[in-house]
Amino acid sequence: MLTDASKPLYEVKANLFKGLAHPARIRVLELLSGAEEVSVAELIAETGLEASNLSQHLGVLKKFHLVVAERRGSLVYYRLAHAEVAELLTVARALLGAVLADSRDRLALAEGLPAVAGTTR
Repeated sequence: MLTDASKPLYEVKANLFKGLAHPARIRVLELLSGAEEVSVAELIAETGLEASNLSQHLGVLKKFHLVVAERRGSLVYYRLAHAEVAELLTVARALLGAVLADSRDRLALAEGLPAVAGTTR
């Protein structure tokens, strides 16, 4: 099996995006982007996830080095591993806005086109 060091960069990037590819993980990262650190209890309350489900998602985020955890007594706190994660979320939001605006504009143009005679759906 190839290690990340021997894989082409595009494969490593694709694997990173696989780690991001779940709405719950994006939500966790958004919550962490807005704070220095967040406790697991707060993440459960904010996401509405069961503790075991949240733990699985946090494990994936840790595996991809997107978050780090620190235990203090019986509490565990998470934070972003890199400030660039927050920047990535900001860029993704801007890109999504541009894509949606483009789709909305295309739809508006299509709705203004005359119907083609003799076609059925």
